[in-house]
Amino acid sequence: MHQLNIKHLLSIQDLSEADLMGIINLAKTFENINEQHVKKVPILKGRTIVNLFFENSTRTRVSFEIAGKRLSADTINISGSASSTSKGETIVDTAKNLMAMNPDVIVVRHNKSGAPALMAKAVTASIVNAGDGTHEHPTQALLDCATILRHKKKLQGLQVAIVGDIDHSRVARSNILALSKLGAKVRLCGPVGLVPESLKRIGGDLTESSVSIHHELASAIDGVDVVMMLRIQNERMGAESPRFANTREYSRYFGLSNRTVSAAKSDAIVMHPGPLNRGVEIMPDIADSGRSVILEQVKLGVAVRMAVLYLLGGGNASE
Repeated sequence: MHQLNIKHLLSIQDLSEADLMGIINLAKTFENINEQHVKKVPILKGRTIVNLFFENSTRTRVSFEIAGKRLSADTINISGSASSTSKGETIVDTAKNLMAMNPDVIVVRHNKSGAPALMAKAVTASIVNAGDGTHEHPTQALLDCATILRHKKKLQGLQVAIVGDIDHSRVARSNILALSKLGAKVRLCGPVGLVPESLKRIGGDLTESSVSIHHELASAIDGVDVVMMLRIQNERMGAESPRFANTREYSRYFGLSNRTVSAAKSDAIVMHPGPLNRGVEIMPDIADSGRSVILEQVKLGVAVRMAVLYLLGGGNASE
């Protein structure tokens, strides 16, 4: 079984190609557990996992909670509004106080980039980044790669289009790194103001050679194997000037429908990390079509997060 030589999972940058495939392959084992009548194994029995979510979440939070419980770990959930940070406590002090209770893994989602890394410096438990600001969302990229592999049997040489609000997307950043490391070519597409040229270089020479930028949907998805749609993240734009005219115009030029998806390969799959804004970046006829693997992404997310928690939580398959 593949072992990770890292204590924390903060970024896809932390993982080698072998690490990425090791997690994905281990997740296949946990998929079988998730299909059983009794969906539980004792391999993290006696371990404690704290899910510390300072941002709203449905899929990621529930996925991590289910993953921990199916591995028999004691799983504690804390929301930002229920933590002492709402009373003025710093995130580092919160981390130190949690560490005094001796958890094994702390899963963190935060609206500020770098918050999980800051906590990692203050604790001896393993930190898993469940999404930090506009920085990264490594387990989402892992489950996305696992989903693509299930349908395409490979990543090497595939053409993957990521369309939408790229600038504010931690999902896009993690996927650019993961897909590039595994040999796929990535096309980033969206309005000029939402697709910064700098994203081509986030992984140095690796991504410089594997990432291209497009501002027209037709050229971005022409002949691709995978189309990954992203929503507009209005909550991260704050008081910024609008990066596009209006939602109606955005949908007209960058919304994925049965008409626009026809530019992709006939067997191309459609992905979305959620939540979906139906009728904006993706039309219902595509979200609910045979091309869509959106619910498979959610399903595989549990298995991938089980694999991550197992590897960082000190699991032992013989227990």
